[in-house]
Amino acid sequence: MKQNPFWHDGLRFECQGSGKCCVSHGGYGHVYLTLEDRRRMAKQLGLSTTAFTRRFCDQKNEVWKLKDGPTTACPFLQERKCGIYEARPTQCRTWPFWPEVLQPRTWMRDVMSFCPGVGKGKRWSKDEIEQQLNMQKKSESEYGS
Repeated sequence: MKQNPFWHDGLRFECQGSGKCCVSHGGYGHVYLTLEDRRRMAKQLGLSTTAFTRRFCDQKNEVWKLKDGPTTACPFLQERKCGIYEARPTQCRTWPFWPEVLQPRTWMRDVMSFCPGVGKGKRWSKDEIEQQLNMQKKSESEYGS
């Protein structure tokens, strides 16, 4: 019999704007982008998708990612805040509802221990969390687009 996930009854989460998810415990990762992410970000910045991609993106192993910023993996992270929050990439939009962190130990160790948004704000239902998981999984399959 399959056991329900620990988040079966939902989880409370609301972004507090701390930027901690962007710096991942002080280190920096890559911000991967779908074509739709690049279009949305370009529109917010008043650029064509091509111009945005040339200026802000690199391809690594045929996967699009943001070029590293001066001190971070994201050129839009300014004083630990997202400078393009409304147009942020799917990877950022779906945090903390990623398949790899929605495991009980990982959630406790890598999310609850450093993210001030956990336990605050609205309670995300199981269905809403599954929607976020599916959105993240779908974007992962589109990063090379």
